[in-house]
Amino acid sequence: MKIVLTAINAKYIHSNPAVYSLRAYAGQYGYDADVAEFTINQRPEHILRELYRKKPDVLCFSCYIWNIEYVKELAAELKKLLPDVEIWAGGPEVSFETVKFMEENPAFRGVMIGEGEETFLELIGYYTEGRLQIKEIKGVTYRGRKGEICTGSSRACIDMDRIPFYYEDLSGLEHKIIYYESSRGCPYSCSYCLSSVDKKLRFKSLEKVFRELGILLDKKVPQIKFVDRTFNCRREHASAIWRYITEHDNGVTNFHFEISADLLTEEDLELMRLMRPGLIQLEIGVQTVYEPTIREIRRTMDLPRLKERVERIHKGGNIHQHLDLIAGLPFEDYETFQRSFNEIYALRPQQLQLGFLKVLKGSYMYEQAGNYGLVSQTRPPYEVYATKWLTYDNILDLKLTEEMVEVYYNSSQYRMSLGVLETCFATPYEMFWRLGNFYQEKECMDRKFSRMGRCLMLLEFAGKNCPECMADLEQGLLFDLYARENMKSRPAWAEDLSSFKAAQMSYLREKKKDKKYCHFERFDKEFLEKYGDRVLQEIQREGGEQEKVWLLFDYEKRDPLTYDAHCHPVDLERYRKTEKREDYDEKNKRNP
Repeated sequence: MKIVLTAINAKYIHSNPAVYSLRAYAGQYGYDADVAEFTINQRPEHILRELYRKKPDVLCFSCYIWNIEYVKELAAELKKLLPDVEIWAGGPEVSFETVKFMEENPAFRGVMIGEGEETFLELIGYYTEGRLQIKEIKGVTYRGRKGEICTGSSRACIDMDRIPFYYEDLSGLEHKIIYYESSRGCPYSCSYCLSSVDKKLRFKSLEKVFRELGILLDKKVPQIKFVDRTFNCRREHASAIWRYITEHDNGVTNFHFEISADLLTEEDLELMRLMRPGLIQLEIGVQTVYEPTIREIRRTMDLPRLKERVERIHKGGNIHQHLDLIAGLPFEDYETFQRSFNEIYALRPQQLQLGFLKVLKGSYMYEQAGNYGLVSQTRPPYEVYATKWLTYDNILDLKLTEEMVEVYYNSSQYRMSLGVLETCFATPYEMFWRLGNFYQEKECMDRKFSRMGRCLMLLEFAGKNCPECMADLEQGLLFDLYARENMKSRPAWAEDLSSFKAAQMSYLREKKKDKKYCHFERFDKEFLEKYGDRVLQEIQREGGEQEKVWLLFDYEKRDPLTYDAHCHPVDLERYRKTEKREDYDEKNKRNP
């Protein structure tokens, strides 16, 4: 009997902890199952071929918004090729309205509802030993032998300490994100989220968590992403884990946590202040700052405290913060969403995710769709088109803004340039929206650009909308370009610095630095005074009355949060004066 657990991930670097957990749980009872992982970027024909070659007797798919259409198509085609295969689905995308799913997809024998470890174990027993009848298995909807669709009784949640560690062997996962859970469930009731449906919050014991994290730290995996819905909802649990990873930091592994920032204590903030830059990154779901909306979506959040915590973490300069907003929530119109955007943008997170409401089956938002006038996609990802408060035209404007935020802000590649542009517009939202409209007018939204191409688009945009900032923007773009890489081709608008090469080499020889990993650039003193301290606090400008300041970009030292090269001011004029003096002395030797 060959049983295959199949995951179709959104990206190559992703892995699917669900299939590994099911395999490990069944494995401790002596049952074997294969795992097959693919991505939605692979052709369905390729996945079909690979699954067919495995000749499974039972095939189980892990189903989510991003892969459900692939799964349904593959199941239908595989059933043609392997008519005797028993196909099952599980995961959040099929755990609600299961009878409807079965009616619409005749290739499936059944659906595993909710948590799958014990259900999968019993299902394997049913197929391999026949020790249970299918009607005795809890937590399934299944198709009877006469075609009737039946739903069994619900299954209780599992004690997390009973689930074996499923990352003992990391073969095939060396270059992927390792997803880890220390808790399941969520104590909150946010109406748009499926986690609010099940209130059975429980935790792994800290002893088990420390043992498992120790194994991963010893293997120096690049990133461990906690999938706990609100990691710090139990303060003692979260704080203990943060202390553990700080004390056992291997200098390599990065940890990702989804948290409620307003729950952070003074002790948490003090510990975070001491962490290695890049040790952790925080995802913080703000969603909105509009109070009527916060109340309507049943969200528990102390907004002033959240902002204060985010600002304090930002000042530490050692932790990447990712803040989320959701457009399309009830009561929030176009103007109030702009205010939400501007307030959260002012907190300067490393990433600001402008997302759109997904009306998920099983959520309270789904039940209230009629009352809110929600118009959304029929097929995944069920994204909102319009509400009572937001028109489709508004959504299209927000989409333009979202694209520009992704390209120019979330990439962290235009920090100085955006600082310049912001001074020309009333609000950050207006800046990104107008930039998006500029792209659309030029019919460039779907065009692929090089990084230099994006810079040229910014310059053209500024020339039409705020020509007074062009000189500063040119310097800002020059800074941003060289902060990321020592470019082979010099930008057309940059000044010619070839006469300074000898002085640069003298400096590098004295400091014993390789020119391949360094770049010198000259900026107006006034420009750095306007933007340097605010945007790049690490620059400490040297004294002096010169109008130009030389900065050295050192690519061997990079900011772990932005990947920008470390830069600092240098007195290159001193080396140029020395060079001129040496030339004068040499000339006098030849002509006494």
